[in-house]
Amino acid sequence: MTHPMDRRDFIGKSARAGVGIGVLSRISPLGGFMQEPTGVVVAVMGVNSRGNELTQAFVRMGAEVRYICDVDSRAVEKTVAQVSELQEPRARGVTDFRRALDDQTVDALVVAAPDHWHAPAAILALNAGKHVYLEKPCGHGPGEGELLVEAQRRYGGIVQMGNQQRSAPESIDVIRQIREGVIGRPYYGRSWYANTRGPIGHGVAAPIPDWLDYGLWQGPAPRTPYRDNVIHYNWHWFWRWGTGEICNNGTHEIDVCRWALGVDFPTKVTSSGGRYHFDDDWECPDTQLASFEFENGTAISWEGRSCNSRPVEGRGRGASIHGTEGTVIIDRSGYVIYDNQNNEIARRIRGETVDALDTRGGGSLTDLHITNFLDSIRGEGTPNAPIDEGHKSQLLCHLGNIAQRNAGALACDPDTGKILGDEGAMSLWNRDYEPGWEPKV
Repeated sequence: MTHPMDRRDFIGKSARAGVGIGVLSRISPLGGFMQEPTGVVVAVMGVNSRGNELTQAFVRMGAEVRYICDVDSRAVEKTVAQVSELQEPRARGVTDFRRALDDQTVDALVVAAPDHWHAPAAILALNAGKHVYLEKPCGHGPGEGELLVEAQRRYGGIVQMGNQQRSAPESIDVIRQIREGVIGRPYYGRSWYANTRGPIGHGVAAPIPDWLDYGLWQGPAPRTPYRDNVIHYNWHWFWRWGTGEICNNGTHEIDVCRWALGVDFPTKVTSSGGRYHFDDDWECPDTQLASFEFENGTAISWEGRSCNSRPVEGRGRGASIHGTEGTVIIDRSGYVIYDNQNNEIARRIRGETVDALDTRGGGSLTDLHITNFLDSIRGEGTPNAPIDEGHKSQLLCHLGNIAQRNAGALACDPDTGKILGDEGAMSLWNRDYEPGWEPKV
């Protein structure tokens, strides 16, 4: 069996010889173009929704998907069948992703499981010598983000967080223009997301379905009986497993604001809101207004409306960056720049039509972000969203949740983001684990 480092050396040499992404393409049997093989082998963990889209995207971008890992046997069967239409050899379907980590021929783990699994799985993968493509949030709380950054530095693998707008040519272009002063001195970033999510009802204890390994689904989370309104997707709105809308979608838009303003850790965080729209089991806010202040005289705000889709700036999601001489509106399709008299001075919008509120999150930005990740593995690039940067943006989102749950303003250390002078709030920095499942670096 080939040693992983030998394979990665080979991958890099193949790329430098021109056998890489973007050189040639094939036609997918399901339609659309596929890049030529890159030599990178991946396993995908969690393939019900976003993970299913990522699986197909990795194949399109030239990776070999060797393992399909999910605790839902139906999802494994479905995704293996889909991948078999796109590549040879046939992917292997497994319940426990740790089997894939034992395979030295696997270069990277793609993590799209529920939030409570993100950091623990990524740390296990790094310890096994793998690279990681990690969907947001990068951790279930701030402490896990810190652990993951520490693990990446110790083990040396590449960890790319799935904030794919960092790979959008339009976003890269307008951030450069902001740096060059197109709107003067930028001082305020406004981010938002508005959707029409329905109620999840009041769940009841129920038998565990025969297609589900519920023990492994819970994994590092403290054990609780199975209920009929949690799996799949609704776990997002329960603190035991999920992290709410601010970490689910706010991560993307808040990250754009932090990127544009060039800030790291805040000095003050506030949040207000609640579960207003429906009376059900949903624990996280469906309506949230969070603000973040920084020591250089800048601020970011987040408006999350999970159940009322009235758009902002004509967009269901996006960010606006306000400066002394103008404003930039940015979303996943591109940007528009205005002066302070509201005159449009520049515009760059892609022609691609993608539903910005689709929970699967497909489209060319995902392909570009995956390409950047694969190039980085092969030594032909650097990650657009490395985990130390991803953690900084994610920390803002977690602090917004902590401020919301703690019902008070947070004073934070601008060098680390740590909460100052509030033991109750700081107690939410780390989470509880099922005994024996605590992540270790």
